[in-house]
Amino acid sequence: MSNRQTLESAKVKHWALIVWPAFVAACLLEAFVFSVVDPSELHWSGDMLQPSRQAVYTVAFFGFWLISMVCSGLAWWLARPGRATPNAGLA
Repeated sequence: MSNRQTLESAKVKHWALIVWPAFVAACLLEAFVFSVVDPSELHWSGDMLQPSRQAVYTVAFFGFWLISMVCSGLAWWLARPGRATPNAGLA
């Protein structure tokens, strides 16, 4: 395997480590939030929102997924291999 293929394989693995846990987290958040909140009862600045339930579920899922990807990406970035850790010799 060439150096380029190894690098591309590593990038795919890194993206999978970010996107897949974020997807699972978004699914769980969606189930939890909408077991408590009814999309047809949502209000914004005192006015009732008019989108369909499916639109609210869809927008919320992608919002949850995006936030979860940011969190997963930040965790991966902080724990990536080769990152120098301060006070590593104290453990």
